[in-house]
Amino acid sequence: MTLRGRIGVTLSFGDWRESLAAAPELEQLGYAAIWISGGRLDDLSRVAATLRATRHVPVGTGIIPVDVFSSDSVATAYTEIEADHPGRFLVGLGGAHGPNPRQTLSDYLNRIGPAVPADRCLLAALGPRMLTLAGERTAGAFPLLATPEYTARARARLGPQPTLVVQHPVVVDTDAARARAAGRWLLDQLAGVTGYRAHFHRMGFTEEDGTGSDRIVDALVSWGDPDSIAVRVGQHLDAGADQVAVTVLATEADGRAPLRQWRRLAEVLISPELR
Repeated sequence: MTLRGRIGVTLSFGDWRESLAAAPELEQLGYAAIWISGGRLDDLSRVAATLRATRHVPVGTGIIPVDVFSSDSVATAYTEIEADHPGRFLVGLGGAHGPNPRQTLSDYLNRIGPAVPADRCLLAALGPRMLTLAGERTAGAFPLLATPEYTARARARLGPQPTLVVQHPVVVDTDAARARAAGRWLLDQLAGVTGYRAHFHRMGFTEEDGTGSDRIVDALVSWGDPDSIAVRVGQHLDAGADQVAVTVLATEADGRAPLRQWRRLAEVLISPELR
């Protein structure tokens, strides 16, 4: 998989109609890919709608939960979308639960394989065995909630060739209390998801950190002004990420679709150094 640029953006906040309406501007701002968050993806037709609303930008899923969407539905959607928008749909897969999630994803890849090329897929891999599977069976990995140190380890595990897209939550707010509250909300949402507790422990966080200590929030969620956020994004890129997909989180002071925040971030992030 060849990515066209180093900074992507996630549609994951606010009303879907507002997010979809913002897609053409996100493309014009220079974001290299639009990723549709798994938390908002209740219908695969949203991918096609985003592609129709834009002209050239790739649109990916971050991620399609395989315990919600059947392999047949994904294969059919990919075939139809590829016919209308060739080369623009990036299939991010994840959400495998149960006793053997690695085998679940491997079997799912087997089933969609005849229709969906491996080099158009990414896995929401966190642990070392999942990263190995992502590197062996797909174009690469799409982890969420990572420190730059984790990104470096993921790159080492994948090797130099597979694609590594890091989905990175950000809060464009210099008020520490508001920003951390938004970060805690996301971490709390994912704390019960299989694999994330182990992922946090592998990165060195303890039971005392839980999902709410300032230490864990500040390590996994960038907040502050756009320049401060750009520093952390650059750290992930320096650590081996091919692209960082910025995910803007809401604070109590924000509205719905975060157009103002996307515009401010683009002014800093969409530069020759980070393209």
